[in-house]
Amino acid sequence: MEKMRLTLACAALATAAAFGGGAAEAQEPIRIGSFLSVTGPASFLGDPEQKTLEMYVEELNAAGGVIGRPLELIVYDDGGDANAARTFATRLIDDDEVDLIIGGSTTGATMAVVPLAEEAEIPFISLAGAVVIIDPVKAWVFKTPHTDRMACEKIFEDMVANGISSIAMIAGTGGFGTSMREQCLDAADAYEIAIVADETYGPRDSDMTPQLTNIRNTEGVEAVLNAGFGQGPAIVTRNFAQLGIDVPLYQSHGVASASYIELAGDAAEGVRLPASALLVAEDLPEDDPQREVVVSYKQAFEERWDQPVSTFGGHAYDALFIAVDAIERAGTTEPEALREAIEQTSGFMGTAGEVNFSPDDHLGLDLTAFRMLEIRDGTWTIVE
Repeated sequence: MEKMRLTLACAALATAAAFGGGAAEAQEPIRIGSFLSVTGPASFLGDPEQKTLEMYVEELNAAGGVIGRPLELIVYDDGGDANAARTFATRLIDDDEVDLIIGGSTTGATMAVVPLAEEAEIPFISLAGAVVIIDPVKAWVFKTPHTDRMACEKIFEDMVANGISSIAMIAGTGGFGTSMREQCLDAADAYEIAIVADETYGPRDSDMTPQLTNIRNTEGVEAVLNAGFGQGPAIVTRNFAQLGIDVPLYQSHGVASASYIELAGDAAEGVRLPASALLVAEDLPEDDPQREVVVSYKQAFEERWDQPVSTFGGHAYDALFIAVDAIERAGTTEPEALREAIEQTSGFMGTAGEVNFSPDDHLGLDLTAFRMLEIRDGTWTIVE
Protein backbone atom coordinates (compact mmCIF):
# COMPACT_ATOMS: atom_id res chain seq x y z
CA MET A 1 0.00 0.00 0.00
CA GLU A 2 2.86 2.41 0.69
CA LYS A 3 4.16 1.85 -2.81
CA MET A 4 0.77 2.75 -4.24
CA ARG A 5 0.53 6.00 -2.25
CA LEU A 6 3.98 7.10 -3.41
CA THR A 7 3.06 6.43 -7.00
CA LEU A 8 -0.17 8.35 -6.73
CA ALA A 9 1.68 11.25 -5.17
CA CYS A 10 4.04 11.39 -8.14
CA ALA A 11 1.13 11.38 -10.55
CA ALA A 12 -0.68 14.07 -8.62
CA LEU A 13 2.35 16.38 -8.57
CA ALA A 14 2.86 15.95 -12.29
CA THR A 15 -0.81 16.62 -12.95
CA ALA A 16 -0.76 19.80 -10.91
CA ALA A 17 2.30 21.02 -12.77
CA ALA A 18 0.67 20.38 -16.12
CA PHE A 19 -2.81 21.69 -15.52
CA GLY A 20 -2.63 24.08 -12.56
CA GLY A 21 -4.43 23.44 -9.28
CA GLY A 22 -8.03 24.29 -10.15
CA ALA A 23 -7.82 23.03 -13.73
CA ALA A 24 -6.43 19.70 -12.60
CA GLU A 25 -9.35 19.16 -10.27
CA ALA A 26 -11.80 19.84 -13.11
CA GLN A 27 -10.28 17.17 -15.35
CA GLU A 28 -11.42 13.57 -15.04
CA PRO A 29 -8.16 11.59 -14.97
CA ILE A 30 -7.41 8.60 -17.13
CA ARG A 31 -6.77 5.93 -14.52
CA ILE A 32 -4.08 3.40 -15.37
CA GLY A 33 -4.00 0.50 -12.94
CA SER A 34 -1.01 -1.75 -12.49
CA PHE A 35 0.01 -4.75 -10.41
CA LEU A 36 3.74 -5.47 -10.56
CA SER A 37 6.33 -7.62 -8.81
CA VAL A 38 8.22 -4.64 -7.42
CA THR A 39 9.60 -6.65 -4.51
CA GLY A 40 10.27 -10.36 -4.04
CA PRO A 41 12.01 -12.87 -6.32
CA ALA A 42 10.74 -11.20 -9.50
CA SER A 43 11.66 -7.64 -8.47
CA PHE A 44 14.19 -7.45 -11.31
CA LEU A 45 11.07 -7.45 -13.53
CA GLY A 46 8.71 -5.25 -11.57
CA ASP A 47 11.12 -2.58 -10.35
CA PRO A 48 12.12 -1.27 -13.81
CA GLU A 49 8.54 -1.66 -14.99
CA GLN A 50 7.23 0.57 -12.21
CA LYS A 51 10.01 3.11 -12.69
CA THR A 52 9.28 3.27 -16.41
CA LEU A 53 5.57 3.83 -15.89
CA GLU A 54 6.15 6.51 -13.27
CA MET A 55 8.71 8.33 -15.40
CA TYR A 56 6.57 8.53 -18.50
CA VAL A 57 3.28 9.25 -16.74
CA GLU A 58 5.02 12.27 -15.20
CA GLU A 59 6.37 13.26 -18.62
CA LEU A 60 3.00 12.90 -20.34
CA ASN A 61 1.25 14.92 -17.64
CA ALA A 62 3.88 17.64 -17.82
CA ALA A 63 3.16 17.85 -21.56
CA GLY A 64 -0.60 18.23 -21.04
CA GLY A 65 -1.83 14.69 -20.52
CA VAL A 66 -3.69 12.60 -23.10
CA ILE A 67 -6.80 13.82 -24.94
CA GLY A 68 -6.80 16.80 -22.58
CA ARG A 69 -6.94 14.65 -19.44
CA PRO A 70 -4.24 13.94 -16.83
CA LEU A 71 -3.04 10.40 -16.24
CA GLU A 72 -3.35 8.82 -12.80
CA LEU A 73 -1.14 5.81 -12.17
CA ILE A 74 -2.20 3.35 -9.47
CA VAL A 75 0.34 0.62 -8.73
CA TYR A 76 0.13 -2.33 -6.35
CA ASP A 77 3.11 -4.54 -5.52
CA ASP A 78 2.08 -8.21 -5.77
CA GLY A 79 5.52 -9.48 -4.70
CA GLY A 80 5.36 -12.09 -7.45
CA ASP A 81 2.39 -13.82 -5.81
CA ALA A 82 -0.50 -14.78 -8.10
CA ASN A 83 -3.09 -14.64 -5.33
CA ALA A 84 -1.98 -11.14 -4.37
CA ALA A 85 -2.14 -10.13 -8.03
CA ARG A 86 -5.72 -11.32 -8.25
CA THR A 87 -6.65 -9.41 -5.07
CA PHE A 88 -5.05 -6.19 -6.32
CA ALA A 89 -6.58 -6.52 -9.79
CA THR A 90 -10.00 -6.86 -8.18
CA ARG A 91 -9.29 -3.69 -6.21
CA LEU A 92 -8.17 -1.86 -9.35
CA ILE A 93 -11.36 -2.82 -11.16
CA ASP A 94 -13.94 -2.50 -8.37
CA ASP A 95 -12.57 0.21 -6.09
CA ASP A 96 -10.16 2.29 -8.16
CA GLU A 97 -12.32 2.05 -11.29
CA VAL A 98 -9.33 2.14 -13.64
CA ASP A 99 -9.75 2.59 -17.39
CA LEU A 100 -7.17 -0.04 -18.29
CA ILE A 101 -4.61 -2.31 -16.65
CA ILE A 102 -0.92 -2.52 -17.52
CA GLY A 103 0.98 -5.12 -15.54
CA GLY A 104 1.52 -8.66 -14.59
CA SER A 105 5.30 -8.95 -14.33
CA THR A 106 5.08 -12.74 -14.27
CA THR A 107 3.06 -15.30 -16.20
CA GLY A 108 1.50 -16.67 -13.01
CA ALA A 109 0.29 -13.25 -11.87
CA THR A 110 -1.00 -12.43 -15.33
CA MET A 111 -2.94 -15.65 -15.77
CA ALA A 112 -4.57 -15.16 -12.35
CA VAL A 113 -5.94 -11.82 -13.55
CA VAL A 114 -6.95 -12.70 -17.12
CA PRO A 115 -10.42 -14.01 -16.12
CA LEU A 116 -11.07 -10.84 -14.10
CA ALA A 117 -10.21 -8.55 -17.00
CA GLU A 118 -12.32 -10.60 -19.37
CA GLU A 119 -15.31 -10.63 -17.03
CA ALA A 120 -15.05 -6.89 -16.28
CA GLU A 121 -14.42 -6.11 -19.98
CA ILE A 122 -11.46 -3.86 -19.27
CA PRO A 123 -8.38 -3.66 -21.54
CA PHE A 124 -5.41 -5.48 -20.00
CA ILE A 125 -1.88 -5.29 -21.45
CA SER A 126 0.39 -7.87 -19.81
CA LEU A 127 4.15 -7.57 -19.37
CA ALA A 128 4.75 -11.32 -18.97
CA GLY A 129 6.26 -13.81 -21.38
CA ALA A 130 4.26 -17.01 -21.82
CA VAL A 131 2.37 -17.59 -25.05
CA VAL A 132 -0.68 -18.87 -23.15
CA ILE A 133 -1.48 -15.26 -22.24
CA ILE A 134 -2.57 -14.49 -25.79
CA ASP A 135 -2.97 -17.95 -27.37
CA PRO A 136 -5.80 -18.57 -27.71
CA VAL A 137 -6.71 -14.93 -28.28
CA LYS A 138 -8.72 -13.34 -25.49
CA ALA A 139 -10.77 -10.28 -26.46
CA TRP A 140 -9.58 -7.97 -23.67
CA VAL A 141 -6.01 -9.25 -23.17
CA PHE A 142 -2.84 -8.14 -24.99
CA LYS A 143 0.87 -8.41 -24.18
CA THR A 144 4.13 -6.71 -25.14
CA PRO A 145 7.05 -9.16 -24.55
CA HIS A 146 8.06 -11.76 -27.09
CA THR A 147 6.58 -15.13 -26.18
CA ASP A 148 8.34 -18.17 -24.80
CA ARG A 149 7.39 -20.00 -28.02
CA MET A 150 9.23 -17.34 -30.03
CA ALA A 151 12.26 -17.70 -27.76
CA CYS A 152 12.35 -21.45 -28.45
CA GLU A 153 12.11 -20.86 -32.19
CA LYS A 154 14.78 -18.14 -32.25
CA ILE A 155 17.16 -20.32 -30.23
CA PHE A 156 16.49 -23.36 -32.42
CA GLU A 157 17.18 -21.26 -35.53
CA ASP A 158 20.57 -20.34 -34.09
CA MET A 159 21.30 -23.92 -33.11
CA VAL A 160 20.49 -25.22 -36.59
CA ALA A 161 22.69 -22.51 -38.13
CA ASN A 162 25.53 -23.76 -35.92
CA GLY A 163 25.05 -27.43 -36.71
CA ILE A 164 23.47 -28.35 -33.36
CA SER A 165 20.79 -31.05 -33.50
CA SER A 166 20.88 -32.83 -30.12
CA ILE A 167 20.35 -30.88 -26.90
CA ALA A 168 19.52 -31.04 -23.20
CA MET A 169 16.91 -28.87 -21.52
CA ILE A 170 16.75 -27.65 -17.95
CA ALA A 171 13.80 -25.54 -16.84
CA GLY A 172 12.35 -23.82 -13.82
CA THR A 173 9.03 -25.10 -12.53
CA GLY A 174 7.43 -21.65 -12.24
CA GLY A 175 4.84 -20.39 -14.71
CA PHE A 176 7.27 -19.09 -17.32
CA GLY A 177 9.75 -21.96 -17.08
CA THR A 178 7.02 -24.58 -17.28
CA SER A 179 5.39 -22.91 -20.25
CA MET A 180 8.63 -22.40 -22.16
CA ARG A 181 9.73 -25.97 -21.55
CA GLU A 182 6.43 -27.20 -23.04
CA GLN A 183 6.74 -24.84 -26.00
CA CYS A 184 10.32 -25.92 -26.73
CA LEU A 185 9.43 -29.60 -26.50
CA ASP A 186 6.58 -28.99 -28.93
CA ALA A 187 8.63 -26.88 -31.38
CA ALA A 188 11.76 -29.04 -31.47
CA ASP A 189 10.63 -31.48 -34.16
CA ALA A 190 10.04 -28.71 -36.69
CA TYR A 191 13.73 -27.79 -36.40
CA GLU A 192 14.88 -31.43 -36.28
CA ILE A 193 16.21 -30.88 -32.78
CA ALA A 194 16.38 -33.95 -30.54
CA ILE A 195 16.00 -33.29 -26.80
CA VAL A 196 17.98 -36.12 -25.20
CA ALA A 197 17.84 -34.89 -21.58
CA ASP A 198 15.12 -32.99 -19.77
CA GLU A 199 15.68 -31.68 -16.21
CA THR A 200 13.83 -29.23 -13.96
CA TYR A 201 14.50 -27.21 -10.81
CA GLY A 202 12.28 -25.52 -8.25
CA PRO A 203 12.07 -21.80 -7.45
CA ARG A 204 13.85 -22.26 -4.10
CA ASP A 205 16.62 -24.55 -5.37
CA SER A 206 20.08 -23.14 -4.72
CA ASP A 207 22.17 -25.80 -6.46
CA MET A 208 21.42 -27.40 -9.82
CA THR A 209 24.56 -29.56 -9.85
CA PRO A 210 22.63 -32.89 -9.70
CA GLN A 211 20.50 -32.02 -12.72
CA LEU A 212 23.46 -30.69 -14.68
CA THR A 213 25.53 -33.75 -13.77
CA ASN A 214 22.81 -35.90 -15.32
CA ILE A 215 23.02 -33.73 -18.44
CA ARG A 216 26.82 -33.96 -18.53
CA ASN A 217 26.56 -37.75 -18.33
CA THR A 218 24.04 -37.98 -21.17
CA GLU A 219 25.51 -38.98 -24.52
CA GLY A 220 25.00 -36.78 -27.54
CA VAL A 221 24.36 -33.43 -25.83
CA GLU A 222 25.61 -30.70 -28.18
CA ALA A 223 24.10 -27.72 -26.31
CA VAL A 224 22.03 -26.94 -23.22
CA LEU A 225 18.94 -24.73 -23.13
CA ASN A 226 17.72 -23.27 -19.83
CA ALA A 227 14.12 -22.02 -19.66
CA GLY A 228 13.55 -19.80 -16.65
CA PHE A 229 13.98 -16.42 -15.03
CA GLY A 230 15.13 -14.95 -11.75
CA GLN A 231 18.07 -16.38 -9.80
CA GLY A 232 17.62 -19.92 -11.13
CA PRO A 233 19.28 -19.34 -14.53
CA ALA A 234 22.24 -17.61 -12.84
CA ILE A 235 22.72 -20.62 -10.56
CA VAL A 236 22.46 -22.93 -13.57
CA THR A 237 25.10 -20.85 -15.35
CA ARG A 238 27.53 -20.97 -12.41
CA ASN A 239 27.03 -24.71 -11.84
CA PHE A 240 27.38 -25.33 -15.58
CA ALA A 241 30.82 -23.69 -15.53
CA GLN A 242 31.84 -25.40 -12.29
CA LEU A 243 31.13 -28.80 -13.83
CA GLY A 244 33.17 -27.92 -16.90
CA ILE A 245 30.39 -28.74 -19.34
CA ASP A 246 31.97 -27.95 -22.69
CA VAL A 247 28.99 -27.22 -24.95
CA PRO A 248 27.12 -23.95 -25.68
CA LEU A 249 24.65 -22.73 -23.06
CA TYR A 250 21.51 -20.92 -24.18
CA GLN A 251 19.21 -18.91 -21.92
CA SER A 252 15.80 -17.37 -22.53
CA HIS A 253 14.84 -13.70 -22.78
CA GLY A 254 13.78 -14.10 -19.14
CA VAL A 255 17.37 -13.21 -18.14
CA ALA A 256 17.75 -10.16 -20.38
CA SER A 257 19.03 -7.73 -17.76
CA ALA A 258 22.33 -6.70 -16.21
CA SER A 259 21.36 -8.45 -12.97
CA TYR A 260 21.75 -11.86 -14.66
CA ILE A 261 25.32 -11.05 -15.70
CA GLU A 262 26.09 -9.77 -12.21
CA LEU A 263 24.67 -12.90 -10.55
CA ALA A 264 26.31 -15.34 -12.96
CA GLY A 265 29.67 -13.54 -13.01
CA ASP A 266 32.42 -14.82 -15.29
CA ALA A 267 30.41 -17.99 -15.89
CA ALA A 268 28.05 -15.99 -18.12
CA GLU A 269 30.76 -15.50 -20.74
CA GLY A 270 29.64 -17.03 -24.02
CA VAL A 271 26.00 -17.55 -23.02
CA ARG A 272 23.58 -16.91 -25.89
CA LEU A 273 19.98 -15.73 -25.68
CA PRO A 274 17.32 -14.00 -27.76
CA ALA A 275 16.36 -10.50 -26.59
CA SER A 276 15.10 -7.16 -27.83
CA ALA A 277 17.32 -4.56 -29.47
CA LEU A 278 17.16 -2.47 -26.30
CA LEU A 279 20.14 -4.27 -24.74
CA VAL A 280 22.37 -3.30 -27.67
CA ALA A 281 20.75 0.05 -28.47
CA GLU A 282 23.90 2.04 -29.25
CA ASP A 283 25.34 -0.82 -31.32
CA LEU A 284 22.47 -0.76 -33.82
CA PRO A 285 23.16 0.69 -37.27
CA GLU A 286 22.07 4.31 -37.71
CA ASP A 287 19.41 3.26 -40.21
CA ASP A 288 17.91 0.56 -37.98
CA PRO A 289 14.20 1.50 -37.55
CA GLN A 290 14.33 0.64 -33.84
CA ARG A 291 17.42 2.63 -32.99
CA GLU A 292 15.76 5.97 -32.20
CA VAL A 293 13.19 4.41 -29.87
CA VAL A 294 15.55 2.16 -27.92
CA VAL A 295 18.37 4.70 -27.61
CA SER A 296 15.96 7.39 -26.44
CA TYR A 297 14.36 5.13 -23.83
CA LYS A 298 17.68 3.72 -22.64
CA GLN A 299 19.22 7.17 -22.14
CA ALA A 300 16.13 8.56 -20.40
CA PHE A 301 15.81 5.59 -18.03
CA GLU A 302 19.49 5.45 -17.08
CA GLU A 303 19.71 9.20 -16.56
CA ARG A 304 16.62 9.26 -14.37
CA TRP A 305 17.27 6.16 -12.27
CA ASP A 306 21.05 5.72 -12.42
CA GLN A 307 20.80 2.01 -13.16
CA PRO A 308 21.19 -0.09 -16.33
CA VAL A 309 18.20 -0.41 -18.58
CA SER A 310 16.53 -3.81 -18.95
CA THR A 311 14.15 -5.25 -21.50
CA PHE A 312 11.56 -5.59 -18.74
CA GLY A 313 11.19 -1.86 -18.29
CA GLY A 314 10.95 -1.74 -22.06
CA HIS A 315 7.87 -3.96 -21.92
CA ALA A 316 6.20 -1.35 -19.71
CA TYR A 317 7.26 1.45 -22.07
CA ASP A 318 5.67 -0.37 -24.99
CA ALA A 319 2.46 -1.12 -23.10
CA LEU A 320 2.02 2.47 -21.91
CA PHE A 321 2.59 4.05 -25.30
CA ILE A 322 0.45 1.47 -27.12
CA ALA A 323 -2.31 2.48 -24.69
CA VAL A 324 -1.66 6.21 -25.15
CA ASP A 325 -1.68 5.84 -28.94
CA ALA A 326 -4.96 3.91 -28.76
CA ILE A 327 -6.60 6.46 -26.45
CA GLU A 328 -5.61 9.28 -28.79
CA ARG A 329 -7.00 7.45 -31.81
CA ALA A 330 -10.20 6.48 -30.00
CA GLY A 331 -10.60 9.91 -28.43
CA THR A 332 -12.07 8.22 -25.37
CA THR A 333 -11.43 5.66 -22.65
CA GLU A 334 -14.82 4.00 -23.14
CA PRO A 335 -13.84 0.32 -22.73
CA GLU A 336 -14.97 -1.19 -26.02
CA ALA A 337 -13.73 1.75 -28.09
CA LEU A 338 -10.36 1.59 -26.33
CA ARG A 339 -10.13 -2.18 -26.74
CA GLU A 340 -10.84 -1.88 -30.45
CA ALA A 341 -8.26 0.89 -30.84
CA ILE A 342 -5.60 -1.22 -29.11
CA GLU A 343 -6.48 -4.15 -31.36
CA GLN A 344 -6.09 -1.90 -34.42
CA THR A 345 -2.54 -0.88 -33.42
CA SER A 346 -0.39 -1.03 -36.55
CA GLY A 347 3.18 -0.02 -37.29
CA PHE A 348 3.88 0.90 -33.66
CA MET A 349 7.64 0.85 -33.11
CA GLY A 350 8.47 -0.09 -29.54
CA THR A 351 11.45 -1.42 -27.66
CA ALA A 352 10.43 -5.00 -28.51
CA GLY A 353 10.00 -4.31 -32.23
CA GLU A 354 7.25 -3.26 -34.61
CA VAL A 355 3.82 -4.10 -33.20
CA ASN A 356 0.91 -4.98 -35.50
CA PHE A 357 -2.09 -6.24 -33.53
CA SER A 358 -5.14 -7.79 -35.17
CA PRO A 359 -8.28 -9.63 -34.00
CA ASP A 360 -6.27 -12.85 -34.40
CA ASP A 361 -2.99 -11.60 -32.90
CA HIS A 362 -2.77 -9.80 -29.54
CA LEU A 363 1.04 -9.87 -29.49
CA GLY A 364 1.79 -8.30 -32.86
CA LEU A 365 5.48 -9.28 -33.05
CA ASP A 366 7.33 -11.76 -35.22
CA LEU A 367 10.74 -13.42 -34.94
CA THR A 368 12.47 -10.51 -36.67
CA ALA A 369 11.81 -8.50 -33.50
CA PHE A 370 14.22 -10.77 -31.60
CA ARG A 371 18.02 -10.29 -31.74
CA MET A 372 20.33 -13.15 -30.90
CA LEU A 373 22.88 -11.93 -28.37
CA GLU A 374 25.98 -13.37 -26.75
CA ILE A 375 27.62 -12.24 -23.52
CA ARG A 376 31.21 -11.22 -24.26
CA ASP A 377 33.54 -9.44 -21.85
CA GLY A 378 30.65 -9.04 -19.42
CA THR A 379 28.26 -7.29 -21.80
CA TRP A 380 25.78 -7.94 -24.61
CA THR A 381 26.97 -8.45 -28.18
CA ILE A 382 24.92 -8.98 -31.35
CA VAL A 383 25.86 -12.27 -33.00
CA GLU A 384 23.72 -12.05 -36.12
